[in-house]
Amino acid sequence: MGIPISGYTGLYCVFGDPVQHSFSPKLHNKAFNKANIDGVYVAFTANEDTIEAAMDAVRTLGIRGCSVTMPNKLACIPFLDEIDPTAELIGSVNTFVINDGKIKGYNTDGYGFLHTFEEMGAQVSGGKLVLLGLGGAGSAVALSAAMDYGLGEISVFNRANGKSWSHAQEVVKLINEKTSCKAKLCDLNDKDLLKAEMADAQMLGNTTNVGMGKLEGQSVVPDASFFPESMVVQDAIYSPAKTKLLELAEEAGCRYTNGLSMLFYQGARQFKLWTGVDMPLTVADLEMN
Repeated sequence: MGIPISGYTGLYCVFGDPVQHSFSPKLHNKAFNKANIDGVYVAFTANEDTIEAAMDAVRTLGIRGCSVTMPNKLACIPFLDEIDPTAELIGSVNTFVINDGKIKGYNTDGYGFLHTFEEMGAQVSGGKLVLLGLGGAGSAVALSAAMDYGLGEISVFNRANGKSWSHAQEVVKLINEKTSCKAKLCDLNDKDLLKAEMADAQMLGNTTNVGMGKLEGQSVVPDASFFPESMVVQDAIYSPAKTKLLELAEEAGCRYTNGLSMLFYQGARQFKLWTGVDMPLTVADLEMN
């Protein structure tokens, strides 16, 4: 048993919409208990229309730390008091640290995703990654891979008629100008190009929401023939545990994983930022029931 909730208990939370499926409360509450820290972590629904009010509530109520998930990773930025330089470059935030009522934003998504690829045996440095989606999480992955992990080549697929296309153009331009990584922006509607880019890639990452919620059972990649058998595939989605994308990767004989490992490693960094304590758990502690 952990420390009983009292008037001294620190409150931590996640803001998202939808958020009921979030695995973060299980992760952080278990970590608080194991580390003997007097804290509790809960989930709150917030979106682009309510994130400003939610952040005002953080200051008013004395919340000590927050996770931020879809659709708030970009929407929250105008309401921060301060932003970590890396998160500012990425252009999205997934973590708030609160000190004296001031909210500072960080991003730990890229680390979580890329560390997972390495744990699966993929060689990120010098390799080629096909990345599906370049929103908040996707931007973190792309920029972290190019700047911190020495990725050789990245082909980013976004819908040319989508709302994040101009943002994707900016990120790809930044990678090409500021790093040695060769970046290419492609239209996700062009399935022939997707198949061609996947053919010589070592890694495929999905950071879109296709496969979860109302889009469960759907896949950005049409069929198993797109996947080279040697490819390592990672889907940022962890509910459901096996998306249609991962079913196709399995059919093709690829190594694959869902977003649970990414969640764990990015959460471990969040936990350290909030508490100053190393995450006391491992991924094995968080196998979904």
